[in-house]
Amino acid sequence: MLKPADPGPPPPERPIGELVHELIEDGKAYARAEIGLVKAIAAEKGKALILPAILFGLAVIFALAAITALAVGIVMSLAKFIGPLAAGFLSLLIFAGIAGVLGWWGAERVRRVL
Repeated sequence: MLKPADPGPPPPERPIGELVHELIEDGKAYARAEIGLVKAIAAEKGKALILPAILFGLAVIFALAAITALAVGIVMSLAKFIGPLAAGFLSLLIFAGIAGVLGWWGAERVRRVL
């Protein structure tokens, strides 16, 4: 029968400080890799959201133009009956009232959520 090979003396144990240092360095490397991954994902999502953001911005501009056209139309319609200055003031009250109600509604929704 063959004898097992002599494994020799056991390797010397490494000091605990060296092991802790290696553990900390490995943790730092892992954290850097995770941060790099998150940055890469965020950059990709940011690039993907550029066109939708532009389209939403244009939609807001066109919505403002539509509301302005509506306001002008209301002023012109009322001007026939009560005069241009009174029509402008009445339109101001109408649109300020709508803005106030929408703002109050939005504030209430925020208070409910928070």
